[in-house]
Amino acid sequence: MAAVVAATALKGRGARNARVLRGILSGATANKASQNRTRALQSHSSPECKEEPEPLSPEPEYIPRKRAKNPMKAVGLAWAIGFPCGILLFILTKREVDKNRLKQMKARQNMRASNTGEYSLYTRTWLGYLFYRQQLRRARNRYPKGHSRTQPRLFNGVKVLPIPVLSDNYSYLIIDTQARLAVAVDPSDPQAVQASIEKEGVTLVAILCTHKHWDHSGGNRDLSRRHQDCRVYGSPQDGIPHLTHPLCHQDVVSVGRLQIRALATPGHTQGHLVYLLDGEPYKGPSCLFSGDLLFLSGCGRTFEGTAETMLSSLDTVLGLEDDTLLWPGHEYAEENLGFAGVVEPENLARERKMQWVQRQRMERKSTCPSTLGEERSYNPFLRTHCLVLQETVGPGPGPTEDDSYSRAQLLEKLRRLKDLHKSK
Repeated sequence: MAAVVAATALKGRGARNARVLRGILSGATANKASQNRTRALQSHSSPECKEEPEPLSPEPEYIPRKRAKNPMKAVGLAWAIGFPCGILLFILTKREVDKNRLKQMKARQNMRASNTGEYSLYTRTWLGYLFYRQQLRRARNRYPKGHSRTQPRLFNGVKVLPIPVLSDNYSYLIIDTQARLAVAVDPSDPQAVQASIEKEGVTLVAILCTHKHWDHSGGNRDLSRRHQDCRVYGSPQDGIPHLTHPLCHQDVVSVGRLQIRALATPGHTQGHLVYLLDGEPYKGPSCLFSGDLLFLSGCGRTFEGTAETMLSSLDTVLGLEDDTLLWPGHEYAEENLGFAGVVEPENLARERKMQWVQRQRMERKSTCPSTLGEERSYNPFLRTHCLVLQETVGPGPGPTEDDSYSRAQLLEKLRRLKDLHKSK
């Protein structure tokens, strides 16, 4: 029947209608095949015809393969950790090296400090006074009882009392115990000096100032105002604050039994003075209050002079008696003896003194006074005439026919080496 319809359509309507009818015929055929497949599935799903499914074969067990170790992994890890650590170490090392170089450069400039703005600000402007006041406050907080334990020296009617002030300075009271009169040397902390005056029950009649630096002259104003009859002595060349009585070389200050001679020792500053207490009136050793000219195994920096000037001042001290007691302006003993061991390592006198100083400092005891006889045996700045020291350090470049000139060169080189030693 379908074929007849198709033939008729082909004859009656042409090729186009034939294609349409051919599509309808194929669609009908497909529907019939689909119905046959549905009946077959329904017959298989009935309980009577149901077959048991075949058992599934077991799946093979999965065993993961171990990856081979990458030999470059450890290298890469080490590189990833080591490279930034190396960079960091390099930066830190370079920073430390630069810091040390900066310290050494500053130390080299200390011999020319008079030409620097920093030194001028400290000595010639009010900024120096503000810096001194800051030092004073910090030292009082850190050392309420002083940086060292001192022991006074009592002679026949004369007492020398060291007073620890600031972080390493010493002021002194020289007391006539019979007249109950006192002279203060370099009273940088007026509070500490006044406390000692009251404890001793004496009257302050004079202040002896070695030089103008605030850590030696800072208490002049307060003490001179508190004690109306107190006179302030010092060099007129140094600009000492509140100076009332100028002194020159070999001038003598008399207070009771005390006979104190001023000696001009320029170098550290232009008008630096040291004070020599004559021991004859009280039948005891003379006492040298050296300020910043001479320390135990050391000397001061040459801020306002030349090496020749400083050498001449040190020679002035060398002319005093061996039993003269040295009362310095600072507690520098351990550091200075350490440097002396560098330039004169086989000096047995220095070694013995160093052992004693270390025992003292372990108990925070003061190391002053020493004697000038001792200083001649181990202080390199007083030994520029010694051949052993000249051979070790050398006078440096320049003419050596003039003995004083070569000693000055040696002194300058020693001072430079000392500055570098301190900066390490």
